[in-house]
Amino acid sequence: MKIGHIELPNSLFVAPMAGVTDRPFRQLCKRLGAGYAVSEMVTSRRDLWTSLKTSRRADHAGEVEPIAVQIAGTDAAMMAEAAAYNIDRGAQIIDINMGCPAKKVCNQWAGSALMQNEPLALAIIDAVVAACAPRKVPVTLKMRTGWCATERNALALARAAESAGIAMVAVHGRTREQGYKGSAEYDTVAAVKSRLRIPVVANGDIDSPEKAREVLRATGADAIMVGRAAQGRPWIFREIAHFLATGEHLVAPEVIEVKRWLLDHLDDHYGLYGEFAGVRSARKHIGWAVRALPGGESFRAEMNRLETCDAQARAVADWFDALADAHHRLPAAIAANDEFLEQQA
Repeated sequence: MKIGHIELPNSLFVAPMAGVTDRPFRQLCKRLGAGYAVSEMVTSRRDLWTSLKTSRRADHAGEVEPIAVQIAGTDAAMMAEAAAYNIDRGAQIIDINMGCPAKKVCNQWAGSALMQNEPLALAIIDAVVAACAPRKVPVTLKMRTGWCATERNALALARAAESAGIAMVAVHGRTREQGYKGSAEYDTVAAVKSRLRIPVVANGDIDSPEKAREVLRATGADAIMVGRAAQGRPWIFREIAHFLATGEHLVAPEVIEVKRWLLDHLDDHYGLYGEFAGVRSARKHIGWAVRALPGGESFRAEMNRLETCDAQARAVADWFDALADAHHRLPAAIAANDEFLEQQA
C-alpha cells in the first residue's frame, strides 16, 4: 500500500476524529497494528495557528512515520498556506477534509459542505496540490458519498480530484445528511474504486474483523479506515490484521496488557496536555476503555471525580489489577458496543 511515493506497513487506517486522534492516540493505534493514522483537522485560519488547540494538533514530536495531517477550510489560498505550515512542522502527507458532517464545520461551508460546491472543492484541491508537489508531499482527500441521498457526487468529485493530482481518496459510506446515523453503504465506495487508478479507502461502520473482510470484498478498496470502533479498543487493528491473514480470530488481550497500553497512553497524553487539561481530556479515553467491562460504568463515574493525573493513573492501575484477579483475559463484553457508538455520534 502506497500513498504517492510513501510506502505504508499495512492497509489498516485510523480515521481522523476531532477530539480523539491526537498524537498519543495515533501512536497507540500504530503500536497496536494500524499502518496509518491521520491527525485531527487543523484549521486553515492563520489567526488560530498560535492557539493552544492548534499547536497541540501540530505537535508530532516522536510520532511514528508517516505523519499525516488533515486540514480544513473554505479558501483555496488559505488551504495552500495551511498545507505549507503543516509541512514545515513535520507533515509528510496532507489530507483535505471534505467529510466532516459537524454542523459547526458545515455551517462555515467547510468539511462535507464543500461537496455542494464542486468548483470551490476543486479549486482547493488544485491549490493544495500545487503547494505540496514541489516538496514531494502527497495530498489525499477524505469525503462522504455526497451531501444528501439525492446528491451523491462522490464519484464525480473523486475522478476530478484524481485528475488534479490527489494521491488517495477515502470515502465514508454516508451522506452529510446522515451524519453517523443509519448504516453505511458501500456501493458508492465500490463505484469510486472501479473508476480510479489511485488507492481508494473504505470508511464507515467497520467494527470487527468480519466486517473489515466484508467491506474489502464488497468494495475492492485498497484499504479500510476504522474510526469510532477504535475508541477504547485500539487493538482492533491487530485483530483485523490477524483475521485477514489467517481467517481466525486473535485471542483476546490479557487484562494486564490492556492496563499497560492504557497507562502508557495516559502518560503520553498527560505529557501533551499538561495536568489540568490532561486529566480532564483523558476521562473519555478511560471511559471508552472500561465501558463494556464488568463494573466499568461505576468506575467511570468514580474516576471522573479525580482531579490530578497521578490520582487518575493510579485509579486506572488499581482497577485493572482488580479486574485481572477475576479475568486473565478481557471478557467477551469488550466487543464493539453499537449502542454506545450511536450515542457518541
